[in-house]
Parts: sequence; structure tokens; C-alpha cells
Amino acid sequence: MATDKIAYTRLDNELVPPSYEDTTSGPNMFVGSPGGVPLPPPSYADTTSGPNSFVGSPGGVPLPPPAAFGPGVPGAFGMSTKTSSPYSPPSYGFHDDICADPSGDAYHSVEDPPSFDENEDLSFGLDNKTIRRAFIRKVFLVLTAQLAVTFTFVMVFTFVAQIKFYARQNFWPYIVAYVIFFASVCAISCFGDLRRKHPWNLIALSILTLSLSYMVGMIASYHETDVVVIALGITAVVCFTVVIFSLQTKYDFTSCYGVMFVCLVVLILFGLLCIIMQNKVLHIFYAGLGALLFTCFLAVDTQLLLGNKKLSLHPEEYVFAALNLYMDVINIFLYILTIVGRARGN
Repeated sequence: MATDKIAYTRLDNELVPPSYEDTTSGPNMFVGSPGGVPLPPPSYADTTSGPNSFVGSPGGVPLPPPAAFGPGVPGAFGMSTKTSSPYSPPSYGFHDDICADPSGDAYHSVEDPPSFDENEDLSFGLDNKTIRRAFIRKVFLVLTAQLAVTFTFVMVFTFVAQIKFYARQNFWPYIVAYVIFFASVCAISCFGDLRRKHPWNLIALSILTLSLSYMVGMIASYHETDVVVIALGITAVVCFTVVIFSLQTKYDFTSCYGVMFVCLVVLILFGLLCIIMQNKVLHIFYAGLGALLFTCFLAVDTQLLLGNKKLSLHPEEYVFAALNLYMDVINIFLYILTIVGRARGN
């Protein structure tokens, strides 16, 4: 376009556009052409052969401006002239217009939050090591007290001749103790609130322990002293070994709980057969199977305390856990006492 100031002329106080000849006769027109023709744009070779081009490449490549490699100068090559905050904008899901509710509550939810008991993320059961260790410690303290009471009864019925003679001559206290024991077992096993509520759970467990202790002591009174001592020693070694092994092994015995329950039913039927058939060898075989089965039950009930197996007990079930271990140990002792006593001819 022409750069001369001939764009408009004033005529009668009005502006009129320039003529065609005036607009096509500027310095950027080819000379000699009628009216002039606008010059074409410069070629690529002309634009790439300046001092800012790389040497050696065909036609050269334009060099970037000097501020291209500057340390983040606004306006440099590839840099925006807009200044931005060093903090990134909030991600999706945290904008007020997304979480806001028409009622004005920014955290309004249609569904109520899960309760404490139903929220697995806030579960403080046996997965917590502190609670698990406290639970195991409490169970073994209760079990130790139960065993101490029971084996004290056994020693009294074994070493005190007057009490041994009284137990052999009077059978009715055994029947009373058995009724109390059966009622206590049903109460603790069937009523969960009773075995979890303190101190009623400890009261029921104490009644059960005293009744069973009398029954075990009365059974021990029918055996010789050395037989009872041998049975106590074998029981202690077996139970201690099984408990330590169950706490250390990686094998999950709790997965076999159903199979062992079926074996228990078979053992009960086999015991009824032994009552009918009074045979010494059959009784020893029955006692051996019973001791083996309840040794397996002791391993299972021990692993129920750990919480990292297929089955586990809640920390509030320390009375029920102690009862399971206590019954396992007592049954092992009675079966071993039967084996040693039959072998000695008692």
C-alpha cells in the first residue's frame, strides 16, 4: 500500500476516497507495468540467509532470539508473558460449585455415613497388635487361674485320704456338680451378652470352673497317686508343646474345624459303644483317639486367638476363648489319665 499522504482529499468540506491511479502508483509497485502491480512476498531463501541463520544447512535455519534460553524470563522463546501463581489450581472434586448443596451445606450427602461397627477402615479388632496381645494375655491369665483351681482340687482328692474316701462313698455331689456344669456351659455358650458383660461373665466362668474341678478331682480319686502324677506331667508337656507350636507355625489349623467337629461326633458314638462293651483294649484305643482329637482342638482354639487365620475370636470373647482352651486341657488330662490307669490295671 502507498505510504504517501494522498489517502483522502477534502472537497467542499467532505472527504472523498482516492482514485485508483493514486493507490497503484506507490514505491512498492513494479516499474513499467500499467498502473503498477503489488510486489510479491519475499522468497524462503531470502528470509533464511541472514546473519541469524545456522551455517551449513541448506538455506539456513533461523536462530532463536537471544532470550530463548534465558532462566524463565517473561517473553522469552516459548514463555508466556502472563505471570502465574506457583500453586496449582485445585483438582476436580474440590470446587465449591461441585460439592455445594442448594441448602448451603458444602458437604451434604444423601446417605448417612457408616456406623463405627460397620466401617471396616475403623475396625480395631484383632488386626491391631496392641489389642491382640492384650486379648491373648487376658485369655491365658484366666486359663492359668482355672487350671490352678482345677489341679488344686485334683491334688487334694489324690493326696488327702479322707477326701478321697468321701468322694468314693458319696456319688450324689458328682451329679449335682455335673448339672451345675452343664447349665453353666449352656449359659456361656448360648448367651453372648452374658459372656461379654463384666462381671457376670467371670461369675459364670467361676461357677463352671468349680463344678468341673470337683468332677475331675472325684475322677482322679479313683486312680492311684502315681498314675495321677504321670498323667499330669504328660498333659503339661503335651499342652505346652501344642500351644507353642500353634503360636509359631504358619499352618492354619482353623480351616480344619469342621472336620474335627465331625470326628468329635464319631468319638461320642464310639464312647457309647465302649460303655456297652467293657473291654480294656477298646477303652485304651478310645482314650487314645480322644486325647489326639482334643490335642488338635487345642491347636485350633489357640490359633483362634491370633486373628490372622481363617477363623478368629473377637477381643471381647476372652471368657469364651478361655473356656475353649480350658475344656481342651481338661479333656486331654482325663483321656491320658484313662490310658495310664488302664495300662496300670486301675
